[in-house]
Amino acid sequence: MVEPSPSKWENSLVMLIKITARPQPYAFDPSATAVLAIDVQNDFGAQGGYVDSFGVPIEGTRATIGPIARVLDAARAANIAIVYTKMEFKRDLSNVGGPESPNRELLGLGSGDFLIENTWNTEIVPELAPRQGDTIVSKQRYSGFFETDLDDILRARGITNLVFVGWTTSVCVESTVRDAFYRDYRCIVLEDCTAETVGRSQVRTNHEASLFVIQAQFGWVADSQSLLDGLARATGLASAASRYE
Repeated sequence: MVEPSPSKWENSLVMLIKITARPQPYAFDPSATAVLAIDVQNDFGAQGGYVDSFGVPIEGTRATIGPIARVLDAARAANIAIVYTKMEFKRDLSNVGGPESPNRELLGLGSGDFLIENTWNTEIVPELAPRQGDTIVSKQRYSGFFETDLDDILRARGITNLVFVGWTTSVCVESTVRDAFYRDYRCIVLEDCTAETVGRSQVRTNHEASLFVIQAQFGWVADSQSLLDGLARATGLASAASRYE
């Protein structure tokens, strides 16, 4: 992992930044915070990817790219750690699970490059491409913590606060939030930076249901503008927040 360049934040930021959130305001120290970008990869957010191959609309996912980009820009400017997860498997599928694994059955892999490591499919979408100093964690289950070194990476940096963006809300995002909560991280999910493909046609979507559960039991929910406004008030970094407007 390449360490970010030193900045004025390293010595001067000792205050907490408070932002509007549900069920109450969320306060965090940027030096103890990371943005977790969950599975923002071509297979989940690009034409020709895994989700698109099922004929599932990806407009909702695509709509989050702009807000996520603004958050990542502002976070980097504030020297907040950025960690990406990627859902990816070996070409021989030896790490998908055994022959009777429901993981193997439900994913339905084995044809083409869907969710296969070192392919276009599992690359981060170009609009959100990692930069020097960011970290990428490969995972083979929905949670970013399951049998990965994510927890070790975060604890080594003194991270206690996690800001969640990415895809999809009720599956990989919520699974990782729950595992983070069990490990005593303070989690906040940005609702306009997360998206859902499952149950999008229902009266109440899985996206909404997951956000309700998260704010009730596992953390906080806010939107990207609240985070950007909080950072701008504290630091005057408004230019980073508005780059994509």
